[in-house]
Amino acid sequence: MSGDVDVTPAPQAVALPEKTSGGSPRSRAVALAAGIGVCAVGAALAIGIGRLLPAVNPMLIAIVLGTLVANLIPAPAWIRPGVDFSTKRLLRLGIAVLGLQLMFHDILALGWEVIALVVVIVAAGITGTMYLGRILGLSWTQRVLIACGFSICGAAAVAAADGVVDAKDREVVTSIALVVVFGTLMIPGVPLLAGALGMDDRQSGILAGGAIHEVAQVVAAGGMIGGGALAIATVVKLARVLMLAPVMAYLGVVQRRRTRDAGASDGTTGRQPPLVPIFVIGFLASVAVRSSGLLPDVVIDQAALVQSALLTTAMFGLGLGVRVGLLRSVGLRPFALAAAATLWVVFMAFVGVVLVG
Repeated sequence: MSGDVDVTPAPQAVALPEKTSGGSPRSRAVALAAGIGVCAVGAALAIGIGRLLPAVNPMLIAIVLGTLVANLIPAPAWIRPGVDFSTKRLLRLGIAVLGLQLMFHDILALGWEVIALVVVIVAAGITGTMYLGRILGLSWTQRVLIACGFSICGAAAVAAADGVVDAKDREVVTSIALVVVFGTLMIPGVPLLAGALGMDDRQSGILAGGAIHEVAQVVAAGGMIGGGALAIATVVKLARVLMLAPVMAYLGVVQRRRTRDAGASDGTTGRQPPLVPIFVIGFLASVAVRSSGLLPDVVIDQAALVQSALLTTAMFGLGLGVRVGLLRSVGLRPFALAAAATLWVVFMAFVGVVLVG
């Protein structure tokens, strides 16, 4: 992104000593375990704080905690392998487990009109956000993260997109923070809008599920509306979450082409990302398993806790790589794009309610 200040963590905070990279398997295992352990402890603290502040996403809390630790008590460089494992492998595993919260027949029960609306919201939301982001001069990766987060399912979509396009840490943190800020503003905003327009429960539910970014934010807004709006809003939102799979598969194809073109331009042959990311296949497999009806409710509930823990652990690790100058360096353009993306998605959801509600 043009005009960015370099906020890459200082070498002593991220660079591994030579003895770590070339050490014994035992020393590498210790470094891996220590880094994962630090991230897990940070995640546990974030989840605990999140229980006291239910309106705040634990993933955002984890990033803030990780950033505070990185700037006040820098983690030793030798644990970096475990931190990297948390921000990459555990992140993708968490996205795969997220699929256990979805059932195909719940989505199909919405009817083809609402399903078509969800597809339009996601596709047009991403396309419009990418176009406006290019006008604003934002990097391709920053635009992808914001577009996916605001059009699909918030922080989880940002994290999933980062797993495909490998964005900069500051871009990921900025995108998640924007999702939480604007999504939180929509919790009272959407119910007020629905009430002012005289929408019934079905229409209000479609508007909330189609427009609000995070699943938790949709639940909060649906609860404020009351009646049957919450159930409809939740299913519509989960239909948007299901769009995570085709969008990430498409991004995988685009990323392969970008990597190939970059290699052709500089005469190198970079490592090609997989055509369909493995975690996307895992996500779809989890949806299929949940839809089979073979899993008892207690397993589903525990899987939700595991998924939250994995993603929160990854976010704490991401925060460990951030310096305090991050938000000062990103400028106003990401905020402008986030505001425009929010209004665009709300507008499409409203038009959809008028047409199919």
